Amino acid sequence: MTGDNPRAAGRLAAEVAITDVRAGLLPQDKVTAVQEQEKAGRRVLVIGDGVNDAPALAAAHTGIAMGRAGSDLALETADAVVVRDELATVPTVVALSRRARKLVVQNLVIAAVFISGLVVWDLAGHLPLPLGVLGHEGSTVIVGLNGLRLLRDSAWLRAAQTGAAGPVGEGR
Repeated sequence: MTGDNPRAAGRLAAEVAITDVRAGLLPQDKVTAVQEQEKAGRRVLVIGDGVNDAPALAAAHTGIAMGRAGSDLALETADAVVVRDELATVPTVVALSRRARKLVVQNLVIAAVFISGLVVWDLAGHLPLPLGVLGHEGSTVIVGLNGLRLLRDSAWLRAAQTGAAGPVGEGR
């Protein structure tokens, strides 16, 4: 979907193997197209950089603004901002965000197990306060260290390999 002329849109679509091209769209036309896809049961990701993209970014399940050249309205409306103006980074960002979501779930499970164990220990017997504090703070440290794994270069490289494996679609 683009507000650009059909010839330019068709040329770009051919370069990246996009078959469904809608060009010359106004902002409300983009929103309508997003709503049509959502009514068909699809999760819609919209990538944009201009003021005309902001309504579609807001209407989509996920909106990604291209940061360097993006308008302020697009940047504020989007759920995520890709600082590099390279469309090829988007699959990597999606793969990295999926890994981050899994890591958040892991951290919630780790914290719940620790806290549940401490509560059961306290209810079943007597949990000394220093051990309770140590167990709680220890779980916080473990959760923090687990989260820091996403800052390693290998996390980005692994996400890049996952993202480069193919287009982001319904099955991924």
